[in-house]
Amino acid sequence: MRHTPLHDVHLASGAKMVDFGGWRMPVQYGPILDEIRCVRGGAGLFDLSHMGRVRIAGPDAVRFVDRVASCFCARIPKGAIRYGLLCREDGNPIDDLLVYRDDKSVVSLVLNAANTERDLSWLREHTPGLDVTIEDRTEELAMIAIQGPLSRSVLQREIESADLEALGYYRFLFATLCGIDDVRVSRTGYTGEVGYEVYLPAAESERVWKALLAAGGAEGLRPIGLGARDTLRLEAGMALYGHEIDEAHNAIEAGLAFAVSFVSEKGDWIGRSSLARIAENPTRALVGITTDGVRVPRQGYSLWRGDQEVGEVCSGAVSPTLDTYIGTAYLPLELAHPGQEVDMELRGKRQACTVVELPFYSRTRS
Repeated sequence: MRHTPLHDVHLASGAKMVDFGGWRMPVQYGPILDEIRCVRGGAGLFDLSHMGRVRIAGPDAVRFVDRVASCFCARIPKGAIRYGLLCREDGNPIDDLLVYRDDKSVVSLVLNAANTERDLSWLREHTPGLDVTIEDRTEELAMIAIQGPLSRSVLQREIESADLEALGYYRFLFATLCGIDDVRVSRTGYTGEVGYEVYLPAAESERVWKALLAAGGAEGLRPIGLGARDTLRLEAGMALYGHEIDEAHNAIEAGLAFAVSFVSEKGDWIGRSSLARIAENPTRALVGITTDGVRVPRQGYSLWRGDQEVGEVCSGAVSPTLDTYIGTAYLPLELAHPGQEVDMELRGKRQACTVVELPFYSRTRS
């Protein structure tokens, strides 16, 4: 089991640790619902060092990424980020990822922790004929996120050479953080809040983690675990690989068409033709569901309309922000409209659910 550079800090903070994607990670430091409220009302600090960080370099770096990823890398401006997917020929994803455009010959990727090794092998299988190198930087770089309406002001106190106010959504820059030069600071987020990620040498992660907690502690900044992070992203309607998307659920029907480029200038890429056919004739759609019953929606629970099984839950949680139970599910197109009613079944008992639009929660990204 792998440990992030902040493993001992989590233990000292009393975190409950779990195995996640081959890593020992904090699932919670206190009550999960309190951690969710902390991020929504103030700010929370996340250890994301388990996620894969990969550097693609060489004269064909951009061309390579455009061959394997669904987004159009050549059109990404320097200093910008795009969400994309790595797909099989049938169009279904082996992973989703973030693509950072560093310059003409360097592209950085962020991958899901559980899929990093598989993704790296798959990427390397598709390099023949291209002048690129693939470097796994997961061990040498730590990744820390700060999320919530107070995240900008807290992080700015420790940033010495950049104005975070000027950093747009899905953009990044390099700055001096806690005296460390050339730290990548990005603004994406997985919570629906204003938020930032910092990439820094692993050896410096503990010092920076403590400095950020000290900078924001008086305003309620606290460490947040994976449990709260999952509910936060679900409230924000963001897909999680292994739940809303996987090797049986494609990006088009998941509502991720914005991450799929069919323009001719991009050229052919793995999964393009299959996804183009699906885009012309989708059969289902990912939706939100809410329920006032006693059971929380959970992955795998079946959904019914009368005596016909019509889908199953992908993700579900108690939402303290909305004060109800929420979930996501794929439904046939004729049922994938707000206001439609379906029943969730568990061990022979059914519970009424209502279809709603995604996301459940949205804050203006100012």
